[in-house]
Amino acid sequence: MPAFLFPRRVFTPIALAAAALTSAHADTVTVAVASNFTAPMQKIAAAFAQDTGHQAELSFGATGKFYAQIRNGAPFGILLAADSATPEKIASEGLGVGATRFTYAIGQLALWSKQPGYVDAEGKVLAKTDWRHIAIANPRLAPYGAAAMQTLEKLGLADQVQARIVQGENIGQTYQFAASGNSELGFVALSQVTENGRLREGSAWVVPAAMHDPIRQDAIVLKSGEGNAAAAALMNYLRGEKARAIITSYGYSF
Repeated sequence: MPAFLFPRRVFTPIALAAAALTSAHADTVTVAVASNFTAPMQKIAAAFAQDTGHQAELSFGATGKFYAQIRNGAPFGILLAADSATPEKIASEGLGVGATRFTYAIGQLALWSKQPGYVDAEGKVLAKTDWRHIAIANPRLAPYGAAAMQTLEKLGLADQVQARIVQGENIGQTYQFAASGNSELGFVALSQVTENGRLREGSAWVVPAAMHDPIRQDAIVLKSGEGNAAAAALMNYLRGEKARAIITSYGYSF
C-alpha cells in the first residue's frame, strides 16, 4: 500500500517560542451580547482573536433574558447590554465587577422599511393611515422599544398607531418582522440596517436623539469572568481605536 508523504513544516526556535507564548497566555471568554450589537461584535471578535490570540465566544439575545440567565448562574464572562440599567443592577447585586462597567456605545434608533422610498427623511410616514403594521421591541424589556414609544409620544402619535403595533421580543426579532415584510415599518437599531454609514437596503428615518432618552449601552465583567485574561483583554480592546472604528461604522456614538 503506497505511503502518503506530507511536506514537513519546519519551525525556527523563535517561531516555536512565540507560538508557545501565545498558547500559554491565550484564553477564552463567553460574551452575552445585546441583539442590536450582533454585526459589529462579530467583526470585533474576529479582529480581537487575530490581534490578541484570545477567543470571544458570542451569544446574542435580549438583555432582559441574559439578566435572568446570569441570575440563575449562566457562565457568561462579560455582558454587553443594550442599556446601562442592567449592568448597574448586576453590579449592585454582586453578580458583576462594578469597577469594570463602562459605556461601550450609544445606540441610534431608526424608523425603517424594506421598501425603498417608503420612509421619508422626516418620518412623516408615521402619520399616514395606508400602512397596517409597525414593529416595535417590547418597551418594558428593550431600550430600543422604550425609545420608539417615547418617539411616538413626542410626535403625538402613540394612541393613533397603538392598534397597529406588532411587538418583538427584542430588537433582533423586531428587525425580522420588518425585514420579512410582515410589518411595513419597524423601529430598529440603526446598526441593523447600515454599514459604513450607508443604508444596506430599503428606506429609513434616523430618529433625532432628542426624541428619546439616550440609549447608553454598558459592558460589565461578570463574576465568572473575573480573573479571566481574555475578559480583561476584550474590555480593553473595546476601548481601542480598531474596535471603536467598527462600532462607529454601524452608526453608534460614544
